[in-house]
Amino acid sequence: MKNIEAVFLDRDGTIGGGSTIHYPGEFELFPYTSLEINRLKKDQIPLFSFTNQPGISKGLATIKDFQQELTGFGFDDVYICPHTPYEGCTCRKPDIGMLSKAQKTHNLNLENCVVIGDRWTDMLAASKAGCLKTLVKTGAGETSLNDHHDELNNIYIDYTASDLKDAISWLYSKYYLTDRA
Repeated sequence: MKNIEAVFLDRDGTIGGGSTIHYPGEFELFPYTSLEINRLKKDQIPLFSFTNQPGISKGLATIKDFQQELTGFGFDDVYICPHTPYEGCTCRKPDIGMLSKAQKTHNLNLENCVVIGDRWTDMLAASKAGCLKTLVKTGAGETSLNDHHDELNNIYIDYTASDLKDAISWLYSKYYLTDRA
């Protein structure tokens, strides 16, 4: 059984909100999200948020706003791409800049990490980095499955979950989730 070193969670549509961005102060977690975050934290699984937030570069919010919100939800570390799709950065999903930064910071083997998200960009980033891939059908998940076949054609999604609760339950049923130390 594979040992999971860390879990990366997308924000909008995966842990709460919907298929569009809800800024800090407006964003609400799904009713089960806190329980699932606490479940992972109880087992000392490092939990990281990784999220594209182009509104930051447009002045609609700050990185600090998102960092405070996400650490308040219980994330051990937060990775945010503040760029629009047109800025040509390497951190914006589907690129792997945020995952690579976490790998270096936390000494991770990304092949032993899990990405849970609701968009094809989450799955493509996870695939490029060699992570396990779990697509949730909340947020933009159904749309990603139905409208983005070209982007997902060459990606094996390890599990398609109805929601975050289903995704975490699947992880516990298939993988070894305990402290790495």
